[in-house]
Amino acid sequence: MPVNISTPSATFETSVPHRDMANALRFLAIDAVEKAKSGHPGMPMGMADVATVLFSRFLKFDPSDAAWPDRDRFVLSAGHGSMLLYGLLHLTGYPELTLEELKSFRQWGSRTPGHPEYGHTQGVETTTGPLGQGLATAVGMALAERLANARFGDDLVDHHTYVIAGDGCLMEGISHEAISLAGHLKLGKLIVLFDDNEISIDGATSLSCSDDQLARFAASGWSARRVDGHDREAVAKAIAEERATERPSLIACRTIIGFGAPNRQGTEKVHGAPLGAEENQAAREALGWPYEPFEVPSEIREAWLAVGARGKAEHEAWQQRLHDVGEAERRQFDEALKGKVGAELKRALADIRQRFASECPTIATRQASQQVINAIVAAQPNLLGGSADLTHSNLTQAKGLQPVQAEDFSGGYIHYGVREFGMAAAMNGIALHGGFIPFGGTFLAFADYSRPAIRLAALMGLRVIHVMTHDSIGLGEDGPTHQPVEHLAALRAIPNLLVFRPADAVETAEAWECALTAERQPSVLCLSRQALPTLRSDCGVNGVALGAYVLVEPPGVRDVTLIATGSEVSIAVEAAELLAKEGIRAAVVSAPCFELFRRQGPIYRQAVLGTAPRIGVEAAVEGDWPRLLGADGVFIGMTGFGASAPAGDLYREFGITATVITEVARRLVSKPAE
Repeated sequence: MPVNISTPSATFETSVPHRDMANALRFLAIDAVEKAKSGHPGMPMGMADVATVLFSRFLKFDPSDAAWPDRDRFVLSAGHGSMLLYGLLHLTGYPELTLEELKSFRQWGSRTPGHPEYGHTQGVETTTGPLGQGLATAVGMALAERLANARFGDDLVDHHTYVIAGDGCLMEGISHEAISLAGHLKLGKLIVLFDDNEISIDGATSLSCSDDQLARFAASGWSARRVDGHDREAVAKAIAEERATERPSLIACRTIIGFGAPNRQGTEKVHGAPLGAEENQAAREALGWPYEPFEVPSEIREAWLAVGARGKAEHEAWQQRLHDVGEAERRQFDEALKGKVGAELKRALADIRQRFASECPTIATRQASQQVINAIVAAQPNLLGGSADLTHSNLTQAKGLQPVQAEDFSGGYIHYGVREFGMAAAMNGIALHGGFIPFGGTFLAFADYSRPAIRLAALMGLRVIHVMTHDSIGLGEDGPTHQPVEHLAALRAIPNLLVFRPADAVETAEAWECALTAERQPSVLCLSRQALPTLRSDCGVNGVALGAYVLVEPPGVRDVTLIATGSEVSIAVEAAELLAKEGIRAAVVSAPCFELFRRQGPIYRQAVLGTAPRIGVEAAVEGDWPRLLGADGVFIGMTGFGASAPAGDLYREFGITATVITEVARRLVSKPAE
């Protein structure tokens, strides 16, 4: 059947009725959930009309190239409704999303997992499911679009970010952080379609929430309106008008969850369970869909494929514009997107490491990090810094790096405000969008605020760098609320996350190098507030890249091995010197990254750890240390929270001193002092 679909337009025309196109989405979701005996049919059924309007009339995309840089981004923040997205990708012609994949919904090895997963399913822009994070990540995407536009212009970068979010997304606290930041920066190309169905898992949203969401968004600087989500023309008119605003937009789409299921629609019963055979048949009759499960009539399928093909001409026009720009600008654009660490950055890192090794400064590792940042931002123009309102404590702003503002996106530093979770999620969105390598700062004690977004970054394999300073009781007088003791262990427990705790300036530069070259892993740099001596005068091999290495090797056979991280490495070196005076041969191992050390081969690990008794030293709780220390090892660290006092007093009172280490070493080697 002929279809007339051209560029994004609110005047979409097709001989296939909108109702039939939307119903194709509804019943693919119903059938997939029914076959899997698991899933969430209600949201796809309720938002099918809105999604049909968005994809057929407005969204700029090309299924033949899912990574086209100037495509619009679509984020399903309400990730439990994943079958809505899978149905859209299948019907518009994404090659990997075959009908067989839809039939394998939620099954082992399928490309249609229960919640959308970035990197696993073609066309999925970000992993969603933890509510609110999709919305916050989309803020980062929209921000990255404006930043890239300021650098490369409308010809190469001019696209929207669309989000479908539910009540749960807006109830989550991160939504406040995200919408506040987006409103402040006036991210006008961000449009959120709110599935305003007034139902959550427990029942009516009135059980727990009476917020005026439109007023809340408006108070944060958004354009906000409500429409009937089942009125296609009202939805199209709203999207068209909001695309013309200079503010981010919320369109609250009043929908009926489970639309079309006569006995369950509008109730929590349709949220997270299959309809069942009887209600499934009733919905087919109510919506006039007399087809077998997973059957989409050819004329409807052709109309949807035409929707998918619509973006090809615009994609080709963009490719021509890219070809027409100067060679230098095209190379700069390509390099920014690829995000590779260039030769100039490697030279800058080598130079700063050499300077630290030569000058042997006694400085806090947060100060060493600042010097690294100052050295590398000019060498890697797509580095994008920031801090959650702790710039002068985290020391993350390089000299001359201008702040990003709503009126000027040419800067390279973002003031995220006191929004740690929002910052972490936005950095995920920036990394996903492409074109920038984001890093942002806060205190390590606030890692728990950021943790869910850090976890998603690890799950997605994103290069996002978290600079977390004030990494131990060594911050002193601010006391136990700000002194992280369990946070290192908690972060190390996240798979695919690199946690660095450098011992000195040289290791700090090496940790930055590791973080920047880890293209498929996020990193956390845990940095000291207090000054630390430089312990290495060599910088040939990147010791941090090995995870752990021998810093001090005594002559002859070891009697004991002292393993430490961060500020405690210098304490272990002092203890080794005291033990040497007593005739006890102590090796010192610096272990700045447990994850990287686990990757080394068994021969290297054994050579570093040795066969002598081991003592671990870290101003934190024990956590994963037994894996390094073995059954007979001893850990010296924290067993509870810190206290408010000068740093030196705290180390002494909590027994993290060279004297205590020597006492434990004597007992282990059964060699009393003479």
